[in-house]
Amino acid sequence: MADPARSKVRAWLSGLARNSQRWITATVLAGVLAGLATIVQMVLLAWLIHQGVIEKTPVSELTPVFLALITVLVIRSAGQGLQTRFAARCSEQVRRDARRQLHHHWKATGPVNLADTSAASLAREWLDHVEALHGYFARFLPQMTLSVVIPLAILVLVFWLDWLAGIFLVLSAPLIPLFMALVGMGAEKLNQQHFETVSRLSGQFLDKVRGLTTLQLFGQTEAASRTLEARSDQYRKITMKTLKVAFLSSAVLEFFASVAIAVLAIYIGFGLLGYIEFGPSDELTLFSGLLILLLAPEFFQPLRTLSQHYHDRAAALGAGAEILARLEQSVDNAEPIRPDNSISNQGIQISGVTLRYGEGPVIFDNLDIRIKAGQVIALTGPSGGGKSTLLHLLAGFIQPEAGAVSVFGEAPGNQPFGWLGQRGFWIQGTWAENLRLTTPDATDIAIDYALRQVGLGELVDSRADGIHSRIAEDGLGLSGGQARRLSLARIFLADYPLILLDEPTAGLDATSEVFILEALHKLSESGKTLVFSTHHQALLTLADRVLIVNDGEVRDA
Repeated sequence: MADPARSKVRAWLSGLARNSQRWITATVLAGVLAGLATIVQMVLLAWLIHQGVIEKTPVSELTPVFLALITVLVIRSAGQGLQTRFAARCSEQVRRDARRQLHHHWKATGPVNLADTSAASLAREWLDHVEALHGYFARFLPQMTLSVVIPLAILVLVFWLDWLAGIFLVLSAPLIPLFMALVGMGAEKLNQQHFETVSRLSGQFLDKVRGLTTLQLFGQTEAASRTLEARSDQYRKITMKTLKVAFLSSAVLEFFASVAIAVLAIYIGFGLLGYIEFGPSDELTLFSGLLILLLAPEFFQPLRTLSQHYHDRAAALGAGAEILARLEQSVDNAEPIRPDNSISNQGIQISGVTLRYGEGPVIFDNLDIRIKAGQVIALTGPSGGGKSTLLHLLAGFIQPEAGAVSVFGEAPGNQPFGWLGQRGFWIQGTWAENLRLTTPDATDIAIDYALRQVGLGELVDSRADGIHSRIAEDGLGLSGGQARRLSLARIFLADYPLILLDEPTAGLDATSEVFILEALHKLSESGKTLVFSTHHQALLTLADRVLIVNDGEVRDA
């Protein structure tokens, strides 16, 4: 990752941290409380051993110290528990903010511009990439402060006990951050490669599963399997490289910490035995020597913990680079100029709209359309003339380059509306669960009524489970016409004032076409505003007004 790109990711992570600063501060304070309690615990422990071994103090006289030790242990446990709790709250808020940013970006981009992006890649960004931020904010970021505060407190106490032992700690401490930085240079790049590889693998696997029937028909299943196998092996190699760096860095850091503690133990041991006469060694006692030895591992522990969480930082930078790349994709966020509300709140108004996709040719130029509330509008014309684009414009899926669009006095997409595209959307579940995607609180009676409105009553009665019959993600278990009518039933159930339909009868048999026509007729009679594209003559007769869309021009038939 280049330096400018890395700086952008760090700035984005810092922005997320600012929004959760109070939880980060609370996590650090709880960690400091636990660290100070640990220091006090070691002091009490060393004092008890010194009094019992050297001073021969009776146990009865040491009871207050034992009680103090138990109290400190409780305080330390409480501090660690609060640290974990506050860290979890911080991580939760950060991940919520990151997902909110992704959601806003997806909404601004619209389904039309997102159509070329793999659903698996989007899912990975929403789930795994955002989850990879957890360790950075819950563990690494607070530990950065704790790895300075706690060792400094211990260092002050050790220098007060024995300045030579303090010098040993000062000289050995920088080795751990040094090796952390060296390891981190390679870990960040490996983690980014890891996220990129798994995103591509997820997208390819999903595409192969969705197109499995087509692959079987053309005898390409074996080639597809080899492709997935190669991509999986590439992912395995990247994962093993990441683990190798993690294990190697941990081993090196543990080695240097252990060597430093061993050198300190040798100094304390020889000093107590009287073999060292340099500096303050002749003033060592069992209390001071034992306390220094007890504090030495605690001095390195925050640094060792930071080194363990350093890979959380690398993972967050790698995931953040992928998320930021998505957020920085160009989106036309131009706000439409709203027309006079005295006109627009009565229906739909398109005023002086100019539209094009990217740098492509102009699709609509200075387009003006007025649609009254409750009207049924049919869009017809040759394929590729712009019918679907006009529907996407009314839905708010795309923004015009110039001009304004108003739907009942609001920007397109601000108010709920019904949408039935050429390709339906279903989830693995029951009919009722699919209908409740738009109306979660719908009753079984309302769902049954909506299904009968679109001509699925007999099919419901023929199924043993009724509205709780199951279908697959691709509509398996229903014919094409039945699946289309199931999608239309959502619109009946939700009771939207505006309904947009893109070729609602395309590819359907004659029976399904009749049911769709009857359903749309019921919607028109209920006062809904319907706008649909079609080549079907029967649907054209249903319309109050027919608009011909061809080569960027829209005119009445």
